[in-house]
Amino acid sequence: MAVTAEDLAPTISLDGVRKARGNLTQARIRWMILALVIGFGAVGGRLVQLGMVETDTTIEGQARDAITATRPPILDRNGLEMAVDIRVPSLFAEPRRIIDVDEAVTKLRTVLPNLDEAWLRNRLSGDRGFVWVQRELTPAIEEQIMRLGIPGIDFITESKRFYPGMNEAAHILGSTNVDNQGISGIERHMDRESIALLQELGLARGNKLTPVELSVDMRVQHVMHDQLLDAMTRYQAIAAAGAIMDIYTGEIIALASLPDFNPNDPASALVKDTFNRVTSGIFEPGSIFKTVTLAGALDAGAVRITDDFDARYGVRFGRYTISDFHGKNRILSLPEVYKYSSNIGTIRIMQAMGKDNFREFLSRMKFDERVEFELPEMRVPSVPKSLSEVGAATASFGHGLSVSPLHMLTAYAAFVNGGNYISPTLYKRSIAEAEPFYERVLQPQTSAYMRYLMRLNAISVGGSGSQMNKLAQGYRVGGKTGTAEKVVDGRYSSSKVTNFFASAFPLDNPRYAMVIMVDEPKAENPQSGTTAGWNAGALTGRVVQRVAPMLGIAPDFGELLDQQIVPPEVRRIFPEGY
Repeated sequence: MAVTAEDLAPTISLDGVRKARGNLTQARIRWMILALVIGFGAVGGRLVQLGMVETDTTIEGQARDAITATRPPILDRNGLEMAVDIRVPSLFAEPRRIIDVDEAVTKLRTVLPNLDEAWLRNRLSGDRGFVWVQRELTPAIEEQIMRLGIPGIDFITESKRFYPGMNEAAHILGSTNVDNQGISGIERHMDRESIALLQELGLARGNKLTPVELSVDMRVQHVMHDQLLDAMTRYQAIAAAGAIMDIYTGEIIALASLPDFNPNDPASALVKDTFNRVTSGIFEPGSIFKTVTLAGALDAGAVRITDDFDARYGVRFGRYTISDFHGKNRILSLPEVYKYSSNIGTIRIMQAMGKDNFREFLSRMKFDERVEFELPEMRVPSVPKSLSEVGAATASFGHGLSVSPLHMLTAYAAFVNGGNYISPTLYKRSIAEAEPFYERVLQPQTSAYMRYLMRLNAISVGGSGSQMNKLAQGYRVGGKTGTAEKVVDGRYSSSKVTNFFASAFPLDNPRYAMVIMVDEPKAENPQSGTTAGWNAGALTGRVVQRVAPMLGIAPDFGELLDQQIVPPEVRRIFPEGY
């Protein structure tokens, strides 16, 4: 008899085992899912917790990004590097990770013996997370310290400013501190004015910064600095300064002041008398201010270029009489007043204008306010708000008021560029970019008169610029000397003077203005003197002789160009134009 599947009893035990195994698998899956959920939840919670923790991004109060950030390179107008960043290692410690402080101190001082032992031990003790030990070291020292193998000692790479020209453009560039922040000069101006722009452009750490192009020509700057050094030795002066400006763009081509400092060693700027005399020094300008008086009177129509003035006798104010240094004791024409630097004639010209109109002209020329300029080292001039009769008289020939050489530079630029005042700048600027900032201060005809007078003072016999012209022959330079007695113990001293020469060139087609200052010069030799023509004037001639070819000015020794400068009304009366 055959047995079929229907005849067999159901296998209850087999079904039970399968069911039990299925339930166990499902339970394991559920526990596994629960464990994963708990694990991911814990990780997520920790991430949220960490996200809420504010990370310390500072190093002893300084932002890490600020310390490690780079500054844009500074270039002169021809692309020559004036300031660049270099990467340097700085040593720091994590005291809480240092195992043996005494051992660390002993080892570090084998490489850095200048570190005070007590200071270093205190520095490395405690549970602080970060302290500076010494900054801006060399790679060689970094390698020596790393070989010591001290736990808790490491390096961070910082940016350090380097100035290839050393002292040559110190007062233009300024310097930075140990955190690479600008503390003076154009470096400080860049920090003040450019941080927001840099952030806007996304120039963050690690990106290549756009170079800053200045108006300075380092070739001309080198000559200016070199000649000022020579002048301090040649004339045994206590200081000297000078600046050259493009009269149409306002660009400063060169600016130097001695004594100066090495911007690679910012502490050297703290030495006495290293301030920038061009911008932050104010002085009685002496006779270079006579150019201002004559320009104002001619422009107002108070006098004419062909007028005469009585200089036979001094001008009395109460008990005092103002006379000329080397008086001609005769009636002088206006050009002669300028050529012979007559105090008497200048006072007569100012009086024809009127003291109130004269004071208003000083404001028009901005002599009573700071010059608008990028350098932060500036001083407010000292010019009386109102002038008495005697105050106006002395001010007319540059005494009783104090202004900076930069004030005089911008004024002389306006006197020869057609009569437009333009603020100076250290950044490159074309004539088209500068023209919207022009302020009309003189009529074009007055500017033509001033060019004639300045050139006359250089080429005529007896002119105070004749020494300068001999040295700069062919470059058609003209200008005015100024010898200002210094105040010592409340009185003017005839033995201590500050000398100036303000000039422009080439006056047949002017492009550059220059002011030179020599402080307390001595006579170069027994045959020379101490007035401005012998030092500031001669220095101007030597500078022009060297820089004019660099600036594309060709010499011309003919007389035709000088004759073209003489105004027609003067030529009618004096065919030779003096």
